[in-house]
Amino acid sequence: MIFDLFKREKQASDMWLFVGLGNPGDKYASHRHNIGFMVIDELARAQIFPPFRSKFQGELSEGKIAGEKAILLKPQTYMNDSGVSVSKCAKFYKIPPERIIVFHDELDLPFGKLKVKQGGGAGGHNGLKSIDKHLGDKNYWRVRMGIDHPGDKNRVSGYVLSDFTKAEKQALPRWLDVIAQNIDYLAQDNQTDFMTRVAEDNK
Repeated sequence: MIFDLFKREKQASDMWLFVGLGNPGDKYASHRHNIGFMVIDELARAQIFPPFRSKFQGELSEGKIAGEKAILLKPQTYMNDSGVSVSKCAKFYKIPPERIIVFHDELDLPFGKLKVKQGGGAGGHNGLKSIDKHLGDKNYWRVRMGIDHPGDKNRVSGYVLSDFTKAEKQALPRWLDVIAQNIDYLAQDNQTDFMTRVAEDNK
């Protein structure tokens, strides 16, 4: 019994938690702020994960990526409380921050560009602020998905809660597909090659 418990905990610590940030409901589904949800949905499709189920105040699916156990999570708490769902899931599965990867929209990057970073500040992103607060550790990975900046800080709120442009909508499926096709690199803890391949394949 003790051995089985130790084995289960050891396996849990080796899992990856892929989180996509966004707001639940059809009203927000196509907004720039929901690009994290879009990534997770594409990963589930490309990696043939089972249907999402409700758990930890989020939508969750379990499967494997590059032979590694992985959980896909879309918090359903609304963006500003994303950390509630993330922390509950991480605590239950005993997943350390360095095995958590969060996909989120990034105003300071052009559309179609991304960067992977471990730790650091929230950069004004309320979803990241919530995760920092509830997780109590900033050492998780962030995949910053570029959505451009409206040019005026007073327009940011309305901008992120609006749809992509027509041209961006046409380019978005390919970008999401490229990310899904190269996700193995992240599951193998190879963030540099992930960024390089996504950049090259999304030209």
